[in-house]
Amino acid sequence: MKVLLTNFHEGDGGGHTTYLMALARGLGARHEIHVAAPPTSRLHREASSLDGVRALAQPFPNGVSKLVASLRARRQLRDYLRRHAFDIVHVNGSADHRLVLSAIRGLPRPPKIVFTKHNSKPATGFTHRLRAKRTDLAIAVSDATLRELQATPYAACAPRTIRNGVDIAHYAPWPATDALAERDRWCGRDALLLGSNAGTAAHKGWMDLVEAIATLPVERRARVHVLLCGKPPTAEQVARIEALGLSAQVHFAGLLSDVRPMIAAIDAGFVLSHAVETISFACREMMAMGKPVLVSDYAGLPENIEAGVDGWIVPVRDRAAIARAVEGLLDDRDHLPAMGVAARRKAEREFGLGGFVDATEAAYVALLPRAGAPQAEGHAGR
Repeated sequence: MKVLLTNFHEGDGGGHTTYLMALARGLGARHEIHVAAPPTSRLHREASSLDGVRALAQPFPNGVSKLVASLRARRQLRDYLRRHAFDIVHVNGSADHRLVLSAIRGLPRPPKIVFTKHNSKPATGFTHRLRAKRTDLAIAVSDATLRELQATPYAACAPRTIRNGVDIAHYAPWPATDALAERDRWCGRDALLLGSNAGTAAHKGWMDLVEAIATLPVERRARVHVLLCGKPPTAEQVARIEALGLSAQVHFAGLLSDVRPMIAAIDAGFVLSHAVETISFACREMMAMGKPVLVSDYAGLPENIEAGVDGWIVPVRDRAAIARAVEGLLDDRDHLPAMGVAARRKAEREFGLGGFVDATEAAYVALLPRAGAPQAEGHAGR
């Protein structure tokens, strides 16, 4: 197969980049894989370094004010599509989806179009109806996302769930001595250290955890520390943490090129998202490293967790429930390592990259005509 993977993000790209790099690495040895992404993106930089993968510096301008840039980008992409005659183009956001559909119009052999929904934003309305009519397959990264797609125009695009995979060899538990040494950077060993590598965006719910900790009795509150990596907090968030008297207990590791030392240091992870989230690479990475994780019941987060075995599930934005969960962790700290072992076993069974890549490959193959069979015209050719 010849496959083009696209994404519109100009910077880091977060989970989109993680997702597409996993596909490029996993499929590059057995198919011809191309990646189209803005030249300023992490995806373009990392894809350019992969042996056997071709990276196209492709902008995806968005908005009426960028009409001239959009026409130029469409012309470049159309020339690339015509030259390479892809079997599959796999789009991952509205901006690249729109430009790809515009660029393939009128091609003598249009590729099949696959769309992955990576967030919980609404996918209804006129523009989504137009895109869905010309899309052959919609992939949901969680069952919750699948249910959302089935209530949108993408219900006509044979939606299926293919959950994100993580590199469980890379995200493996650290030796206890190394983990304790890393922990010493942040707090004493008697403290309960809760952490998240999901970032510091407001919708990740980390301030709900901080607010919940502030409601605990003074002696218990003093025993809980929080460790986050990602962009620095806003001035308003810092002021609120100070007002709660928790400045010495909420730690920011910054933007990390390698989150494993931070994850190794913590007793348990958390992802308490209340918007945008689907299934969370961060949650799966922490579990792969042997950390039980506290999640909200938002979107696909609960699909990662067997409550009481490898983590905990609380109602979204319910600070009283979060506080009770933290108290439970304080009361049952001796059981956390065993829950971490269960989290790692779950990751080994269900979170590996092999299953994710193979399922995506199978979905591509199912769209293509069998050898010797007449080629039917798909959505993209209409």
